[in-house]
Amino acid sequence: MSDHIPTVSIIMPAYNAASFIDQTIESVLQQTFIDFELLIVDDGSTDRTLAIANEYAQHDHRIQVLSQPNQGVSATRNHGVQLAKGNLIAFLDADDLWFSDKLAAHIEHFETNPNLAVSFARVEFMTLEGEPTGQISTSRLINLKPEDFLYENPTTTMSNPIARTEVFSQVGGFAEDMSYSEDLEWLFRVMCHNSKDNAPWQIEGLDRILIYYRASPSGLSASLYRMEAGWDLLIDRAREYAPDLVKKHYSLARAIHLRYLARRAFRLDLPPKVGLNFINRAIASDWRIFFREPHRTLLTLLATYGRFLLSFFK
Repeated sequence: MSDHIPTVSIIMPAYNAASFIDQTIESVLQQTFIDFELLIVDDGSTDRTLAIANEYAQHDHRIQVLSQPNQGVSATRNHGVQLAKGNLIAFLDADDLWFSDKLAAHIEHFETNPNLAVSFARVEFMTLEGEPTGQISTSRLINLKPEDFLYENPTTTMSNPIARTEVFSQVGGFAEDMSYSEDLEWLFRVMCHNSKDNAPWQIEGLDRILIYYRASPSGLSASLYRMEAGWDLLIDRAREYAPDLVKKHYSLARAIHLRYLARRAFRLDLPPKVGLNFINRAIASDWRIFFREPHRTLLTLLATYGRFLLSFFK
């Protein structure tokens, strides 16, 4: 094994990803910035994921393949972080794709801002089959505050952010008992800490698209309720180190999260009562939701109630 210390360590958790992992690895190998290591951590796959990863490792010394019994994505990422040698750590899920200038753009971003803890960019969504949809993430990129990570996920997916390795040394890794909102909990934790120079860590995005995010939504309402439970666990954790901040923003942040789940239920064409349940509880949580993105709130309300009323005529 080489003693070379790469600039970037890329951690790719992989579980039963044989259908897509070759495309994802290729998007890494096509990077214009080439001083990286790719740590593929197989999380107990039962398909050909591990075999495909090993085939690539045989032909490129920058790729290292690790295997472990199934432990979940947070434990898998943490395993990769523990072994990473780079000064920067990037994550890439085994079904997403990077643009070829992804690493180069973020490295330049870090070089211009010493207090930058995490860099991210815009995301374009693609279908399960890999076709671009033209849908682009619209989250805020700059002047982010800790509470912004209670209201939404600016990074969209963990395939997006790149972090300084020292940030993990300071704030720790991902909560291994969380399978939803674990990325938001970590990002919120980062924003609540200061750098070694006692300046607030910054999380900031680049106004350019650097990743294709593969949309693979589950059609089960149970998955939305698990997402809600994950967000509730995020709040429980956040109360431990930022109780005043959570108290101030909880009701409206919860309303916005429930509105998001109502919109998702509508897009997934779930039974009308599912979306109705989420939007009703969103309004009950905080009526100010009508003044924060009022257009989105009213459209969600009309869509969910309209579908519910139409169901009586079928």
